[in-house]
Amino acid sequence: MLGNKTQSGNSGVSGETGDAAGSGPIPNRALDWTLRAWRPAGTAVAVGLALLLTWHVVNGKHGLSGWQQQRTQDKQLQQEIKDLQDENVRLHTRIERLKSDPDAMGILAREKLHYAKPNEVIVTLQPDPKTQPQTGASGK
Repeated sequence: MLGNKTQSGNSGVSGETGDAAGSGPIPNRALDWTLRAWRPAGTAVAVGLALLLTWHVVNGKHGLSGWQQQRTQDKQLQQEIKDLQDENVRLHTRIERLKSDPDAMGILAREKLHYAKPNEVIVTLQPDPKTQPQTGASGK
């Protein structure tokens, strides 16, 4: 029955891949459908993977969002390091001045420890309550 004419009038082997009507045997029709459906399905899978990869690049653990947070934290830490280095230099300068200048040490001792020279009177003033922040509860 290989040489019989098909319903469309074409002669030849039934089930050839050129059979536009798809009237061949079921396995050949399934193969034709698979070949036609493979490309759109593959495209959909590729687009899905591309979207997933894009999302991961932006929102992943090491993505753009995480990178931006790390960059902000790095800038804050660099500023903190610079401030601490400046304070360190200032304190070293003060230490050297106190080691080398006896008058500076005397001034500091009088301010912090309330030492006095002979015939000096120490007067301690209380801070103005209007300029000091309140540490207690509000005035209810």
